[in-house]
Amino acid sequence: MRATVIHAPRDIRVEEVPDPRLSTGADAIVRVVAACVCGSDLWPYRGVTPTDEPHRIGHEFVGVVEEVGPDVRSVAVGDFVIAPFYVCDGTCANCRNGVSTSCLSGGWWGSDDQFGGFADGGQGERVRVPLADGTLAVVPGPVSDAEIPGLLTLSDVMGTGHHAAVSAGVGVGDSVAVVGDGAVGLCAIIAAKRLGAGTIIAMSRHPQRQALAREFGATHIVEERGDEGVERVLALTGGIGADRVLECVGTKESMDQALRSARPGGMVGYVGVPNGGPELPIRRMFGTNVGVNGGVAPVRGYIEELLPDVRSGAIRPGLVFDLELPLAEAAEAYAAMDERRATKVLLRP
Repeated sequence: MRATVIHAPRDIRVEEVPDPRLSTGADAIVRVVAACVCGSDLWPYRGVTPTDEPHRIGHEFVGVVEEVGPDVRSVAVGDFVIAPFYVCDGTCANCRNGVSTSCLSGGWWGSDDQFGGFADGGQGERVRVPLADGTLAVVPGPVSDAEIPGLLTLSDVMGTGHHAAVSAGVGVGDSVAVVGDGAVGLCAIIAAKRLGAGTIIAMSRHPQRQALAREFGATHIVEERGDEGVERVLALTGGIGADRVLECVGTKESMDQALRSARPGGMVGYVGVPNGGPELPIRRMFGTNVGVNGGVAPVRGYIEELLPDVRSGAIRPGLVFDLELPLAEAAEAYAAMDERRATKVLLRP
């Protein structure tokens, strides 16, 4: 089959790789219907995260189950499924505690699992899914083609944006500032609106993303950064700062922006993958009682909650996909996102 392989910074290739095979009894083979490129994929693409040797890449996909192992109970051949960006069993103590990203038996796409098999990268024609019962979320059929972009966001960005809002404690009437206008930041706006926020401030300099932010529920746009950006947020929140700030980038500058935009006693929900040395100024946080909560989003646990709203059209996170390409053009998909010519790219095998 064909799959995406990263060889070096800015060297993405679609190559022939071995077909996946069942190996543990609890696994499944999924034919990928749609996959996508994530903002976190850009860290190795840009060379920020080193690539020591060629390896498979991609961790967001939806598809149709083609085979299941003899121990699989809740997933059947022919099911349309959403795969979160990680592998989990759904039964261990960490999964039961709502932190399935720390599953004791879990793992990551594009690497060997704990049982001696290989979990294919998500940007390919097929994927071997370990721990299929815990990992895969079945979408009751039939599933229309128009639904696929929205369903695909539940594998990562919509659940991650929701995690930022939940971690920050967004509630009815809150003022919320969102740092980051990528797919996760835009989905965080959806999440804040869904949870009842009254004022939603989107920090964005990109006209197309600003328009989408407003469509998703942003009430204000702030283009400034640094001290000027903080002053603008303060001006929009009665001079005290936002009740909740959602940090969706993962750099030192974005975290600083988030912390200084929060009101005394406010909360920052952070989901940006840390790069660029984010640091917490504990002395300042102590003095202002600003809290920080979040981390890698346990999106598998959010799928059932968000799925009805996505399918009904109550929320439309699939609009973050503004470019669709065939898998064969994966290199262009990465370049388009790296150069900010696209917010998020959907790939069709």
